[in-house]
Amino acid sequence: MTMERPIPKAPGYFASALRVFDLSVGEMLWSRRTIFMGLVVGAPVLISLVLRLLDALGAPVFQVNGTTMAGPAIFGLMIWVFFLRFTVPVLGVFYGTSLIADEVEDKTITYLFSRPIPKGAVLVGKFFAYLACTFFVVLPSVVIVYLCIVPVRGSLGASFIDLLKDLALLAVGLAVYGAVFAFVGARFKRPLLIGLIFIFGWEQMALAFPGYLKKFTVAYYLQAMVPHAMPNDSVVSLIQGIFRETPGLGESLISLAVILGLFLWAAAVSVERKEYVLEQ
Repeated sequence: MTMERPIPKAPGYFASALRVFDLSVGEMLWSRRTIFMGLVVGAPVLISLVLRLLDALGAPVFQVNGTTMAGPAIFGLMIWVFFLRFTVPVLGVFYGTSLIADEVEDKTITYLFSRPIPKGAVLVGKFFAYLACTFFVVLPSVVIVYLCIVPVRGSLGASFIDLLKDLALLAVGLAVYGAVFAFVGARFKRPLLIGLIFIFGWEQMALAFPGYLKKFTVAYYLQAMVPHAMPNDSVVSLIQGIFRETPGLGESLISLAVILGLFLWAAAVSVERKEYVLEQ
């Protein structure tokens, strides 16, 4: 009498997501999007190196309206302009919308879905891979900018806590924007176009006008968590005027956590339920 072999049990949701993560993280790191990401985060690094060199040569690069700005203030402005308002949302769009869309375009989605794992775990695993790749590239570039700029009429030790806050802030921004655009990529056609309209159209317009519309943006809650006191010059005063109405820290953290969880869950559910038709 022969004994039947037990049927291997399918991996759980989290284990399946980890398998997809292992498969995807290497592909993302060596993809063309990583080159684009390197160019995006390389710009502020290059600017900080040039500013430090010019300052060492005696050029008045840190003077605004006759007032010499300290390194920590310049660093705070660069975090705001280069990273928080541009790099984080742009990378969220380009990576988040591609988590599923690229698999459909490359016709590899059937390979992933033919495995005995939940379809939603495919998206969750690729989302974690996106976080690993962006954290690996973006956060070290912030540290380089910090080391170049802050020592100019400033102290590394005194502003180190602000650096940690900045790194945490950017990590939260990458996660939330990535979840939002993962849902867009899983649910809609032309997700990249929708994402670009959202960050460069809707968010800019909603934040610029008074009222409740800004509460339907990610930037409204992120900018409330910026730890720096912005320098008092005309350009930055204009920026402060635009974003004067800000929620409290607790409200921002709760709202961002809800947005992250809700859109990541919605993206996974969309992948589970949607039938993807591959174009011939």
